[in-house]
Amino acid sequence: MTGVLIVDHGSREEAANALFVQIMQRFAATHPALLVEPAHMELAPPTIADAFNALVDRGAKYVIVHPYFLLPGRHWRQDIPTLCEEAAQPHPGVRWKVTEPLGMSDLILEVIAERLRGAGAPL
Repeated sequence: MTGVLIVDHGSREEAANALFVQIMQRFAATHPALLVEPAHMELAPPTIADAFNALVDRGAKYVIVHPYFLLPGRHWRQDIPTLCEEAAQPHPGVRWKVTEPLGMSDLILEVIAERLRGAGAPL
């Protein structure tokens, strides 16, 4: 069973954290073959460890961690892998991997264009 842990930075704004959870719930609903849990890297629960444990409790034997970040940086290269390593220690039989962040994608370009159209840009 594959688990997907999608992690954002976390916010002091509860509305931002709630929106992230809503996005993850919609993602989970459209991908029923995956076990999906949201996590915040810092500032708010659930933590990466909380979400990792929840996925294992739900039967995940492989956890794919996706940083919900636009660009690569220290959080992607260092912080998230370190937190995942710590979260995985109590689960020696569970494999895990961190994906690249969102990065460059034609879909990202479409989202930018959609937002610009919504603000009245003549696209």
